[in-house]
Amino acid sequence: MAEQLDAAQDTETSAPVQQPKPPFKKQQQQAPGLESELDPAPRYNAPRYKAAGKLKGQVALITGGDSGIGRAVATLFAREGADLAIVYLPDEQSDAEDTQAIVEAEGRNCELIPGDLADAAFCDQAVERTVSAYQRLDILVSNAGQQSSKKLEDLEDRDLERTFQTNIFAYIRLSRAALRHMKPGAAIIATSSQTGIKGSKHMPDYSATKGAVNAFTKTLAMELIERQIRVNAVAPGPVWTPLNPSDAGATAEEAAKFGADSPMKRPAQPEELAPAYVFLASNADSSYITGTVLQVMGGETTGG
Repeated sequence: MAEQLDAAQDTETSAPVQQPKPPFKKQQQQAPGLESELDPAPRYNAPRYKAAGKLKGQVALITGGDSGIGRAVATLFAREGADLAIVYLPDEQSDAEDTQAIVEAEGRNCELIPGDLADAAFCDQAVERTVSAYQRLDILVSNAGQQSSKKLEDLEDRDLERTFQTNIFAYIRLSRAALRHMKPGAAIIATSSQTGIKGSKHMPDYSATKGAVNAFTKTLAMELIERQIRVNAVAPGPVWTPLNPSDAGATAEEAAKFGADSPMKRPAQPEELAPAYVFLASNADSSYITGTVLQVMGGETTGG
């Protein structure tokens, strides 16, 4: 994890953080991809972030918590005092164990729950295992995602089904299961995408699921106001994670240029997204915010 202490990541808060810019190394991986094989390694540690005990004593379930945005969120949630359960695919076991070690180094517990969120029964099982381990559930982060960059004519039904099962059906099922245990003050946070607001000609199925995530977030938020449970989403722009080189519709050359066409000319690092999740999880910060899709899009500006 030494790369997280890069000299550019100093603690001088008045200076901009210098993050890697493309072109990166040309690379491809088999889905779902591993963070340990990405070059450059995604940055998750957020060395400038100072914790304030905002989630002390709480329990969070994070899907896709082994890598990418999920790992960065797990790191900051642990730093803020939460115990965690992370869900990931069995092929991502090594990344999950790395994340577990990071959380434990912050002094918190991390339950590992391997499985496939496209399986409806597993969504229930993941929630019940979390509650069994900690006897409570305060925060659900539905972050796991399936991504492809195939044109509509190249999409097969199995591609559509997999993307919808993972990106939106799992969010709905996890929320339904979590609400059996959540008490007033709890929070649900989904990972959306700028493609769910703007669309993307390269990602018709992915964009459609993220648009559904946004609509479901707003709908569930209205339903749960009386229960004092807040529901929000974060819509990132391009973020450097294992999803990029493992996208079956993208070439190694395209992965090397990922994020170069954004206003900041680079993808976000996961550590730049994670504070938004802390903000939305914390009743100290966002008690009057529910039903919003928080845009963290690197200079892209649009309504949504």
